[in-house]
Amino acid sequence: MQTELAVFIFFALATLVGAASVALSRNIFWSAMGLLSSLIGVGGLYVLLSADFVAITQLLVYIGGVLVLIIFAVMLTSHIQDINISNRSMGLFGGYAVFFVVSTLLSFVALWAPWKLTGKEPVADTTAALGDGLLGTWLLPFEITSVLLVATLVGAIVIARKEVKPDS
Repeated sequence: MQTELAVFIFFALATLVGAASVALSRNIFWSAMGLLSSLIGVGGLYVLLSADFVAITQLLVYIGGVLVLIIFAVMLTSHIQDINISNRSMGLFGGYAVFFVVSTLLSFVALWAPWKLTGKEPVADTTAALGDGLLGTWLLPFEITSVLLVATLVGAIVIARKEVKPDS
């Protein structure tokens, strides 16, 4: 039981520190590294919840796809520091106010909610049931989502590519 608690605290801290790094870092590369830490922490929490398929999907899709795409976009836009940003800290007070209200509300809910405690249930294999659902009942929404993601990636590439102007 102590080992599970220590592993939970490790993954929870990795998630929280990574998320704070994403929000507070002024360097976009280090924000991406904070996102990596946060996504790995969330994947680890899914493993602790015995949601093995969701954990692997989290790691493959978000880290293997989205985060790599973000890092490539950062590397391809090497002259992004030349852009003049006129309102660097315009919403700082509003951000702190929203943080205070949301953290107070979440703390209140976490401390005063009547949490139902149950005994530990045996770990069940969820991968087969999810695979059958995705390739059976939910096949059409799954394929539509796949096409939408491919269209999004193609759109991002079209927007990111440099225009080649012909010599006049």
